[in-house]
Amino acid sequence: MATLTAPSTPPARQARLVPARLRPRDLLRVGGVGLRTRPLRAFLSALGIAIGIAAMIAVVGISSSSRAELDRTLDALGTNLLTVSPGKSIFGANAKLPEESVAMISRIGPVQQVAATGTVPDARVFRSDRIPEAQTGGLAVRAANLQLLDTVGAQVTSGAWLNAATAQYPAVVLGATAAQRLGVGAAGPEMRVYLGGRWFTVVGILAPVPLAPELDLTALIGWDAARSYLGFDGHPTTVYTRSTESQVEAVRAVLGATANPEAPNEVEVSRPSDALAAQQATDAAFTGLLLGLGAVALLVGGVGVANTMVISVLERRAEIGLRRSLGATRGQVRTQFLAESLLLSALGGVGGVLLGIGVTTAYALSQSWPTVVPAWAMAGGVGATLVIGGFAGLYPAIRASRLSPTEALATP
Repeated sequence: MATLTAPSTPPARQARLVPARLRPRDLLRVGGVGLRTRPLRAFLSALGIAIGIAAMIAVVGISSSSRAELDRTLDALGTNLLTVSPGKSIFGANAKLPEESVAMISRIGPVQQVAATGTVPDARVFRSDRIPEAQTGGLAVRAANLQLLDTVGAQVTSGAWLNAATAQYPAVVLGATAAQRLGVGAAGPEMRVYLGGRWFTVVGILAPVPLAPELDLTALIGWDAARSYLGFDGHPTTVYTRSTESQVEAVRAVLGATANPEAPNEVEVSRPSDALAAQQATDAAFTGLLLGLGAVALLVGGVGVANTMVISVLERRAEIGLRRSLGATRGQVRTQFLAESLLLSALGGVGGVLLGIGVTTAYALSQSWPTVVPAWAMAGGVGATLVIGGFAGLYPAIRASRLSPTEALATP
């Protein structure tokens, strides 16, 4: 007779311990323990990062603010100003523009405004007739058309510009620097300067002219007055033209041949706004140098963070051993110290961005510039600090995670 046997009961499965996961909030709290317990050390380490970021943000911000001011200036003055001046002849002598050059240039279709100045070579301007002739102060005397003020975008700060009446008599308008060197603070009937061996009344003083800086060092008199009183030959030395924006290059191509059809190769044509752009490009080279110095400061700050984290691991071996004995995994210990390094760097990065914005704002306001701090610079500054913090905290974090509980707790 067959015997029935009960099936054997399968052995119970052994329970598996699963370590608890750190939530982001818990990770931030655990990572901030070292910063809260050692606030002075954390502040000094973050300060190193902040100085580097602030330097980079300030350099980029000041450069961008300067560029914005240049764009604003060019928008106000226009980039359609072209100047025509005599060059050299084929024999190396100084060439001359024909007296009719202004009238001929005005016939170019896209040209909207034309004005000229002519240097009076033998005339000098002095504050009084007692000053030696050799002490010219670097000032020049030029005859000027009445349309010059509007053409170059100049402004009068005192008095008035030449008109049809004053342009025929001993009246002078001084450039900004010329007035300063002559000690003339304001225009008026009683204000006179000694010009070309006779007294001229100062009827106006100009503000600085960004697109025609040569006028700042000039005493400007009427075209007819220069002929009558100073023997001016009537040949213009600089012709200023305003053209339609879309036709500037086309006008530039024909200006030389139009101003002097017999010798177009003896004519020089320039665009003053290009000089301002070249100056901005020169400033960009210094900006690159300063950015390099900021990067060095940022690297030094990163070394400071790494040093702080290594010391923190050495000082907190007992804490690490206790956490490991309570069930913390290597990965959790590693994440804790890496999070602490990132928090430390982020504090320095945010502080550096705010400090850089403050420096940029203060400098821009002192120069009457618009304050411009590119968003990419701010985001890049914080991002750079996080990258540096990650690299700086990686080795200390790995070192902390490799400590065994017994070894860590046994360390005095």
